[in-house]
Amino acid sequence: MDHGEVILRFQDVSFHYDHKKLILKEASFSVHENSKLTIVGQNGAGKSTIFKMIMREIRPTEGEIHSKRGTTIGIAKQVVAKEDLEKTVLQLFTGAFSEKKYDIERHITRVLDAVHLHAPLEKKVAAFSGGQKARLLLAYALIQEPDILLLDEPTNNLDAQGIDHLTQFLIDYDKTCIVISHDAAFLNSFTHGVLHLDTFTHKVQQYVGDYFDVVEQIEAQIEREQRQNARMEKDILDQKEKINFFSHKGGKMRKLASKMRGAVEEAEDNKVDVRQEDKTIPPFTIDITECSKPLVQITSVTVMKDHKPTKKKVHVTVRKRHRVLITGPNGIGKSSLLESLASGKEKGAIITPEVKVGYYRQDFSGLPMEKTVYEILEQEMEMPNKQHIYATASRFLLPGDKLQSKAGSLSEGLKGLLCFARFVLQKPTLLILDEPTNHINFRHLPVIAQALNAYEGGMILVSHDEEFVAQIEMHEELDLGAL
Repeated sequence: MDHGEVILRFQDVSFHYDHKKLILKEASFSVHENSKLTIVGQNGAGKSTIFKMIMREIRPTEGEIHSKRGTTIGIAKQVVAKEDLEKTVLQLFTGAFSEKKYDIERHITRVLDAVHLHAPLEKKVAAFSGGQKARLLLAYALIQEPDILLLDEPTNNLDAQGIDHLTQFLIDYDKTCIVISHDAAFLNSFTHGVLHLDTFTHKVQQYVGDYFDVVEQIEAQIEREQRQNARMEKDILDQKEKINFFSHKGGKMRKLASKMRGAVEEAEDNKVDVRQEDKTIPPFTIDITECSKPLVQITSVTVMKDHKPTKKKVHVTVRKRHRVLITGPNGIGKSSLLESLASGKEKGAIITPEVKVGYYRQDFSGLPMEKTVYEILEQEMEMPNKQHIYATASRFLLPGDKLQSKAGSLSEGLKGLLCFARFVLQKPTLLILDEPTNHINFRHLPVIAQALNAYEGGMILVSHDEEFVAQIEMHEELDLGAL
């Protein structure tokens, strides 16, 4: 595909939240009209920070960002803002414009159709499921008809039909699109190029090609740079041995050693900053708190039919080592069922009192965002052990400096890893998991799937990620759409 002129350019952009927390270092790249770019990198590498700078929400510490005159930008964020939850669909979309938009209802219907969502305009945003909210956020960006469309983890909470619809939309989209996503197969379906953020060097490398090709290019570059550094290390070591020998001699030999020492320091400065692959979490185990009785008995559930709640009878008993997959289209009531189960408000379900429940909420609203990572992990232990907390957190890419950060300041990906660190310390008898792959780097998913497959407790799972689910032996499926 032929792309037009440059519509956005980062020139030597550096950014840090404080002098100790460098995010980007001298990033330079260009985005052309009509191109589809992907931003990839480890959780916390600065992907969302780049989006915030493009949106002018924050300014670079150094460097400049240029955009073509008159360029409009729209963003589909990961989560609905709290202040928007009580708005109706009509109020939400009306707020997308600074001036009165005539015939707004026709435009809303058009963009909702584009994201395959049909909903009453008077319905409140809070009443939608996670997948429906994801589609609302995308439609909110589309109604502005931006020249640059920014999508932040757009497949989160979408079912297979929703992902297919979004993929085709992006293929057909005739303007510029920049996407952050952990879904490798989704990215490879439309990507023209990749911006790779390295959390170790804080630099950005721009690659051309589809996603899988770029992953191979990155790995090949890492190997070349490692070989080059190995050769330089050998030369430096040889030079240091000579310096040590000459420095113990007198006269001219000592002067030569001094000159060689300067050359060695320069050589060390010139070593290549190796772009490291994303770090993958190591294998882990979630132990359980014992319970000899059935963990959960479900006799009825509430499903949404034509936007109205309907009670349906079911017969599901969850015991240890028994796993139930909850399926159905977006909006049918999967997340609502899991939330009511975890909170004990589901009238048609009884959780045995001594059962310890580990609940993964897709929007992380169960995390106390005002508390530090250490405080959150500490409260999961009956007898807190500082060393054990630090070791567990580190396994989930939450080292010492992150432990004193408030949960609200973490990237969405790290919030997800924090939830799994909590489970390790909590030792739940029952896991209730609502879209546990959301926001998680795809490199971590096989490790998480392995841990869940080995888990000895009961499990109730909702996930749109078929590849992830296929790695976990499920014993029963409850299809809410078929009730």
